[in-house]
Amino acid sequence: MTRPGFWDNSDSAQSVVSQLSALKSIIGPVEELTCEVKDLAELFDMASAESDKEELAQLEDDLGSLIKRCEQIELQGLLCRADDAKNCFFSIHAGAGGTESCDWVNMLLRMYGRYFETEKYKAEELDMVPGEEAGIRSVTLKVSGPFAFGKLSCEMGVHRLVRISPFDSNKRRHTSFAAVDVVPETEDIDIEIKEEDLKIDYYRAGGAGGQHVNKVSSAVRIVHIPTGISVQCQNDRSQHRNKAEAMKMLKSRLYMLEQQKRDTELAKVYGNKGEIAWGNQIRSYVLQPYQMVKDHRTDYQTGNTDAVLNGDIEGFIESYLRYRVKNKKKEPEVKTGKKDKD
Repeated sequence: MTRPGFWDNSDSAQSVVSQLSALKSIIGPVEELTCEVKDLAELFDMASAESDKEELAQLEDDLGSLIKRCEQIELQGLLCRADDAKNCFFSIHAGAGGTESCDWVNMLLRMYGRYFETEKYKAEELDMVPGEEAGIRSVTLKVSGPFAFGKLSCEMGVHRLVRISPFDSNKRRHTSFAAVDVVPETEDIDIEIKEEDLKIDYYRAGGAGGQHVNKVSSAVRIVHIPTGISVQCQNDRSQHRNKAEAMKMLKSRLYMLEQQKRDTELAKVYGNKGEIAWGNQIRSYVLQPYQMVKDHRTDYQTGNTDAVLNGDIEGFIESYLRYRVKNKKKEPEVKTGKKDKD
């Protein structure tokens, strides 16, 4: 970063800054905890020599706090895959349930938005398709921050909601489904994409956003004809930047599709991920007739549904990280050559 001209290429510079931030998030807590453990040991020796019961009691409390922080560092060590430290593209899609599921996507977007704030992640909306009557049909975000992909990859799959419908005048109980997709942002994927395999459409961005929304076709949709994979971006006023971001998403999805061929367990998550409906859910959010959120992979559950829907999902992520390591679940890793080795 101290080399002359480092900041001339903003994209390259930002990538290095992100790597630095990720490394500091690993090393910093370990160094800090190591110093505190050393200091605590010295204070314990002094308090023991003087038989200072009050100081020993305080040290016992301090030890409990250090143990909790040590557990957090241990958890960080579970994020050890090649892609875990990377930013990611995060999508939510409505499934079976019509308007109910579109509203469920809106609820999930709010839940994850609160979680992003807690983790200090930056979430940039790339594309959003509103529901026909209410809610959101689909939304795609670019999430940036240390270990964004590693943590959010734990959320991939179908999420099921059971509640009394606010859209049903008879107040009946309804079940809704939505799917979460997560792919790592990858810079150096060596994938050849032929121009004739692409269908590129330019259209006017929807929603509020200034005069360019109505007058300029800045939004971009790219369809990869051989696979049927479709990506779109309407975040920027620049058609060129929207196309570049869409191509980046397409390359990431194509690479993950290739990896998927060697991992049948993820076939329901990426690309043709199966029906977003009953039987495929990874987690259930039950608000009626009782209140419970349960992860069906790990059996981790809580009755505090309000906290979960307000972004308190760290417990689910932690339990799945431990489950993934314990079961040695193989998931695809993106190998991007020399940069990752460095």
